[in-house]
Amino acid sequence: MRDYDEATSFLGDWGPFQLTIFFLLSASTIPNGFNGMSVMFLAATPEHRCLVPDSANLSQAWSNASIPWEERDGQRVQSRCWRYRLDILTNYSARGLMPGVHVNVSNIEKEKCLDGWHYDQDVYQSTVVTEWDIVCDNDWKGPLTSSLFFAGVLTGSFVSGQLSDSFGRKKILFATMAIQTGFSIVQVFSTSWEMFAILFLIVGMGQISNYVAAFILGSEILGKSARILFSTLGVCIFFAIGYMILPLFAFFLRDWRTLLLALTVPGLLCVPLWWIIPESPQWLVTQGRIEEAEAIIRKAAKQNKVPAPAVIFKTAEETKQRHIRRYTILDLIRTHNIRIITILTIMFWLIVSIGYFGISLNTPNLNGDPFLNCFLLAAIEVPSYIIAWQLLRHVPRRYSMCGTMLLGGIVLLLIQLVPQSLHILSTVMVMVGKLGVTAAFSMAYVYTAELYPTVIRNMGVGIGSMSSRIGSVISPYFVYLGAYNRLLPYILMGSLTVIMGLLVLFFPETFGRPLPENVDQTQNVKGLCCTKKSEKDHENSEELKNGIILMTTKL
Repeated sequence: MRDYDEATSFLGDWGPFQLTIFFLLSASTIPNGFNGMSVMFLAATPEHRCLVPDSANLSQAWSNASIPWEERDGQRVQSRCWRYRLDILTNYSARGLMPGVHVNVSNIEKEKCLDGWHYDQDVYQSTVVTEWDIVCDNDWKGPLTSSLFFAGVLTGSFVSGQLSDSFGRKKILFATMAIQTGFSIVQVFSTSWEMFAILFLIVGMGQISNYVAAFILGSEILGKSARILFSTLGVCIFFAIGYMILPLFAFFLRDWRTLLLALTVPGLLCVPLWWIIPESPQWLVTQGRIEEAEAIIRKAAKQNKVPAPAVIFKTAEETKQRHIRRYTILDLIRTHNIRIITILTIMFWLIVSIGYFGISLNTPNLNGDPFLNCFLLAAIEVPSYIIAWQLLRHVPRRYSMCGTMLLGGIVLLLIQLVPQSLHILSTVMVMVGKLGVTAAFSMAYVYTAELYPTVIRNMGVGIGSMSSRIGSVISPYFVYLGAYNRLLPYILMGSLTVIMGLLVLFFPETFGRPLPENVDQTQNVKGLCCTKKSEKDHENSEELKNGIILMTTKL
């Protein structure tokens, strides 16, 4: 990349060409923000109880007494999944008997909701849950819906990089945009939960693939300083903007099909970008398509109003073959030091992903307005990214990661002490918890990449990223526990986050140290002290930050 940067340095860093690419590629991630979290509204579960059909001919008194009462979260509420046997109630009603007067209602035999459910429509007109009765005995389909989407993300993350290496960044970017948009439109017309869930898996594959393709394309087209800002803030801030737009759409569109269609339409606005965003010149050079790469750079030079040299990219006449040892995934556990780092890395990525997605998807279970809560939890990501960016520049890695994880975990644990009546305080604490977890999540790529030596760095980051995908698949089941106790998800996520925040201190410190080139050097990257960066070390560190994918794990 340094040879490419040197060859294109005459373009400058922030000309009209770079500004156009920066904002268009960043803006292309906005749909990822609201599509990635849309399931919290599409598959929301409103309050519900067993339906008592008019054909039962119950008196008003018996109709009111037809649903048993139970205790939930310390409050006495009507049962969601049981009713008293209608044939018995019909008999009592016909005989003129009164509940609580002539009959002890609690002694009447119960039955399941044989005639379906009555759903409260104060918040949602319809959702996937109400459409196909994904409640009670079928409530396991709720978290599975979210998990299938994230399983698609897991699958897409495996294939997107290979496809873009083979067919080009631009083609894969727009092809996966088409997959996400096209299958989302088809999803609007789903006739069953099974159809919806399968399509959601495919949408997840397209969603992460176009996000990664946009990131790679921007990182390769933009110059060094623009690339750093694009990687650390550009795509992440615009992702958060999309996330913040989601509750606005959901507030005005309470029907899930209408909402999904509205969230899909903005993807069509990306079509004109095909004629504006070029292919990656760097990728073209690696494919031997030098003339095409130079044509793009010359067009950029014209747009920036700078002269281009007669020859931009030099081709080597002869490639020297070197015998280099091939490293495999087994090298991640070959030595004791690397093995411990790998185990901690897997645990960290898994837990921070569960925390991030668990908090985000649990938004509907918070007290208060779900749309406002979603907006606030989305908006808190913006300062999280800025804080993470500053921490990466000035604070040792272990303390940065430990501090943000402990902040998030301790606050989540303290939520259980807040009285239910103080729901505003609970929401504020969840926001602070998410700020900490998001900041830790956004620093994960940098720290992981610095921990591993060059020869196995890509595999190290890859195993961590894969662990985060697994965490996102698991996270809906943490949210599912909230149906039994609203505090249980926070207790579990907070405990895991605090434990991992302490375990982070066992990682070697990498801040201000040269990047390790081989496994032996990795064993020496230890200690609490930080040495001053040399000019070369600083350059290496900056190059590494060019490869940050702060929120690729988000869908």
